[in-house]
Amino acid sequence: MLKNLKALKNDMVNKNWTISSFWFTYKRVSYVVLVKRFVGSEKRINRYALVKLHFMKVNDLTTNLIVEANVNGLLIDTKTLREFFGIEFTENLGDIIKQFTNQLSESIPEEIPTSVTDIEKSAMVESLSKSDSEDPNKIYCNRVGRNSGSRSEFNSDKTKLLRPSLYKHFKNDSSISFFYSTEKERCNDDATILKNFSNNKSL
Repeated sequence: MLKNLKALKNDMVNKNWTISSFWFTYKRVSYVVLVKRFVGSEKRINRYALVKLHFMKVNDLTTNLIVEANVNGLLIDTKTLREFFGIEFTENLGDIIKQFTNQLSESIPEEIPTSVTDIEKSAMVESLSKSDSEDPNKIYCNRVGRNSGSRSEFNSDKTKLLRPSLYKHFKNDSSISFFYSTEKERCNDDATILKNFSNNKSL
């Protein structure tokens, strides 16, 4: 039973986050695990799914597994689970899978962590960019702009992670989106972004 998943998901909803993360270690291998809500382009496949979990090996983030889950466990076939986590086939496989699930359950927090490591932040930003159909290398904020609709929740979360002080200026105005570049030299500080936005508004 992944008993904390419901509490964590509810905390994400209450705090307006689409994504969270935690660390998980199994058989001496460490993983960064992203927890994603089903919003926007993130669609559930299994109707009983509560969240989507994205497991990434810390020593190689490209080695990853994305799986839906609910409080009863991971919604995945046993073979795929075994192959990714290196679980040997044995006669008491059911007990091994249960032990694995219990170990995972103990790693899941009930609330969004108050701080995250750099590797977690990078993984979340990349995931959010992809969910927003953006180049994941766009991490340098250079401007804000008003749009005809509402900014995506992914754009909001990305900015909470990368530019929290800038986000606070516009958190209550969902018509304003944050724009990012792949070029570090195009990055602007808060004061420049706010000044440019103010000047553009007066045109």
